[in-house]
Amino acid sequence: MGSVFFVTILKGIGIYILALFLTRKIGTKLISQMNFFDFVMGVCMGPLVANAIIDKQFATLSGTTALILFAILTVFAGYLSLKNITLRKLFNSEPITLVEKGTIVDENMKKMKLTINELKMKLREKNAFHLADVEFAIMETDGNLSVLPKSDKKPLTPSHMNIQTTSSGLEKDIIIDGAIMEENLTSAGFDKEWLISELNKQKIKDCSEVFYAGLDNTKKLYISKKNSTNKETHGKYGIE
Repeated sequence: MGSVFFVTILKGIGIYILALFLTRKIGTKLISQMNFFDFVMGVCMGPLVANAIIDKQFATLSGTTALILFAILTVFAGYLSLKNITLRKLFNSEPITLVEKGTIVDENMKKMKLTINELKMKLREKNAFHLADVEFAIMETDGNLSVLPKSDKKPLTPSHMNIQTTSSGLEKDIIIDGAIMEENLTSAGFDKEWLISELNKQKIKDCSEVFYAGLDNTKKLYISKKNSTNKETHGKYGIE
């Protein structure tokens, strides 16, 4: 049994390195977007790796050893990538520019094994429907596409018009299913009398009528009442 343990470790290390190498060759696209062939490849890799490592005679021992080994190797690889930028690029690849000033970088498209149709789909997901409107499109190491629109295509914001805005901050839960979150109410600088007064303004007589109430930094109270009498009918909200 001791030999099974050490053989499993040796095979596990070798196959882990091989799997990393093959995954890098397959490309970042497999992480975030699968077509039919990528799906087949991804599904098949797991059982193939398991069959290559696990000893059929001592399946429990070798399987447990392989599981612990892969966890240790993953943590160790993460530690090395933090300490060494060369290994970081080796393990995680690096961002690749796919569109520059409205022009597709075809060489990088080939490296990523990405088709024009797939690129345009990922651009549409970022609300970029015209390549000419894109300043840069960069494939990140996690397989997601970051898109920077050209300056004249960016949405107009208050800062463009020198308009001062106030941050609403995070919303504090004040009422959840009819129960008052007293700690949150106190930390916001209010008491039950103020809360009841605000509820009365919206013709709510008791907290039990409220499903949820939240308060932001602008002291604006959002209230959603319980709606037990109004049952959902099929397709009422455009779903199903």
